[in-house]
Amino acid sequence: MKKILFCGLAASLIIISCKNLGSTLVKLNHSIKLKHVDRIVYFDPEVYPNFEEIKEPTNNVIYSAVSDELKNYGNYKIMHINNANIKYDSVDVNMIKESCINNGAEIAIVPKVKYFKVGLGKYVFSNQVIVSMKMYNNDGQLVIENSFDTYKGSGRLLGSAENSIKIGTANVIKNMITELRSRNMTTPASE
Repeated sequence: MKKILFCGLAASLIIISCKNLGSTLVKLNHSIKLKHVDRIVYFDPEVYPNFEEIKEPTNNVIYSAVSDELKNYGNYKIMHINNANIKYDSVDVNMIKESCINNGAEIAIVPKVKYFKVGLGKYVFSNQVIVSMKMYNNDGQLVIENSFDTYKGSGRLLGSAENSIKIGTANVIKNMITELRSRNMTTPASE
């Protein structure tokens, strides 16, 4: 009987740990409650490495992935702000507040996509990416930050970078909303 209980406990721990494989909750501000969300301000992502040739395709893919994934949680109006030059690691809070006020938005999303560089060449990239996102409220306060590593998370060795970005974006948004709901914070889809 003890062996059965031990095996059941071990199997459940493995399943639970595999669920979040690749996902990293970087920061969650417990003191902020989100209001009912109808509008979202979305900024173009910071892309690393900084090559002009990959910026526009990355912007298009991640924006379509964000809008497609948010459709699963509700009917939101997404205001896409191009060329805002927001650095992911040093976000201009005043610009976030101003953008939310000007667009009547309740939250702002600031994404980042990091491609893995492989090989010896200058322009050799892997199809694996790390997708990171920060969610701010309209007061410019960081609500949650999350990231997803497609290599660790789904173990994808084959496939396109476009699909990796879509998978990473879907997982980041899903994990952010799940985390906000589990902490009993009002989420974009809860009201």
